[in-house]
Amino acid sequence: MKSLKIYLTAVLGGMVLLSANAQQDITTAELRKHIEFLTSENNIGRYPGGKVNRKIVKYIINDFKEAGISPFSKSYTQKFKAQLRSKEGDAPKGKAKTWNVIGFIEGNDDTLKHEYVVLGAHYDHLGMGGGPSTKSDKIAIHYGADDNASGTSALMEIGEKLKAHQSELKRSIILVAFGAEEQGLLGSKFFVDNPIVPISQIKLMVNMDMIGRLNSENHIYMGGAGTFPGGVELMKELGPPLGLTPLVHAGSVGGSDHVSFFKKNISVLGLHTGGHPQYHTPEDTIEFINFEGQKRVSEYIFQAIMKVASTDYKMEFIYQE
Repeated sequence: MKSLKIYLTAVLGGMVLLSANAQQDITTAELRKHIEFLTSENNIGRYPGGKVNRKIVKYIINDFKEAGISPFSKSYTQKFKAQLRSKEGDAPKGKAKTWNVIGFIEGNDDTLKHEYVVLGAHYDHLGMGGGPSTKSDKIAIHYGADDNASGTSALMEIGEKLKAHQSELKRSIILVAFGAEEQGLLGSKFFVDNPIVPISQIKLMVNMDMIGRLNSENHIYMGGAGTFPGGVELMKELGPPLGLTPLVHAGSVGGSDHVSFFKKNISVLGLHTGGHPQYHTPEDTIEFINFEGQKRVSEYIFQAIMKVASTDYKMEFIYQE
């Protein structure tokens, strides 16, 4: 009987260890699971507002909770109203109640834990299309697998790995799934206008928007790397060991949620794997996602964040055109 107890203890201990190890890995299986949920027909293209929006928010919150990621205060959500875009000549649309979803991983250094790295991705998309952001008037579910279920799934997976490495962090991490980006960067604008921490203490914002289509040349594109010291060199160095070819711009900040932070004089990195014909069409589906490539891109972003957040890396804002 005693030997059986020892055996069971060893097995259960091994299971716990395996679970802990799994939490430290970014996996294609988890990335796929998240994108399958986000692009399901039941989510009707992830348009802002309503029951579907609440369901997606709940999914992200539950993932944060399972990873042990805390809310910043009492709530994981930051509610705001998004003015919905309408096509020129159409009647104006109203406002939709939507949310940013926020997770928090506190750093350990007595001083640097009061400085923050924000990792973000927008979870919304275009719904049934037909709006000013779509490339055609076709009314159909716009699945948004690359734009931006890819970034949202990476946010959850990288967040999980950052939580597993929390003991190594000096600076703190804020994870944000932004709402209503497709309506004009509204979630990120609301966040920086209503910051949960002093805006001057946000030292870097890393944004992932369309990172699921790594091409055969392994190109990962980014703008804003020159907005903090040594950023261009850092992002170039991290690529080759992961089989990636970074195309790094000091400026060229771009047009996604990181722009809202850049306008507040915050250093930024905006990452993507390039445009494609399916952009803003119903054909942006999961079949086109390069999951192995997305995993490598996610690991690349994780390593960049750890370089800044787990060391005394000097951070200051450098303006770029």
